[in-house]
Amino acid sequence: MTLNGKVALVTGASSGIGAATALKLAAAGAKVGLAARRLDRLNKLVDQIKTAGGEAIAIQMDVVDRGSVEAGVNKLVETYGGLDIVFNNAGLMPISDVETLKVDEWHRMVDVNVKGLMNSTAATLPQLIKRGSGHFVNTSSIAGRKVFPGLAVYCATKHAVSAFTEALRLEVGKKHNIRVTSIQPGAVDTELFNHITDKGYRDQMEGLREQMSFLSSDNIADTVLFALQAPAHVDVAELFVLPTDQPW
Repeated sequence: MTLNGKVALVTGASSGIGAATALKLAAAGAKVGLAARRLDRLNKLVDQIKTAGGEAIAIQMDVVDRGSVEAGVNKLVETYGGLDIVFNNAGLMPISDVETLKVDEWHRMVDVNVKGLMNSTAATLPQLIKRGSGHFVNTSSIAGRKVFPGLAVYCATKHAVSAFTEALRLEVGKKHNIRVTSIQPGAVDTELFNHITDKGYRDQMEGLREQMSFLSSDNIADTVLFALQAPAHVDVAELFVLPTDQPW
């Protein structure tokens, strides 16, 4: 399925998987709305895309704020006339043991990883229904399939993403001709570790780089495009993507 002329929204687009996917979407001919809080980074990505001959706009968006999400989606639709693809990718991972009671970090993860995804889904779903077609791609994680010490709340949020994504597929697939995909990466070299305030777990996570070859953001972006470019009657519902040498 060609992406040429399709309109895509990418949340968490200022770095990592979001930025890499936005670049590849634009290279494939999509018109891309780059959404995140860091407008300076988004503007640089827009310049990069336009220099390469693509189309993109920067959308300053906080997925936790429903008004911000709705305004950003409206801006994208007004600019390009509709919406076809939603990549719900914004997420945080400030991991720690439950007994350390980093409650503010727990709530922030739930707000961004779960409520943020729901906010952007609520703001974009009517546009895809209006089109009579479309595709949601949601970033879950290996932590949406397995549970690890120190990741209790993060795993809970990503299990929620996986469950919400599958239920969304069941509800809107046949009824509205909308495909839904859950991307579940393993170890990826992104800024996620920067969110970890617990020094022990930060060191442990950084130490993993010596134990395996992390995936790149481009690897996950290629996976996203694989799902999007499948034939229209094919819904790649789940993609579990790990480094070859990741043992867990």
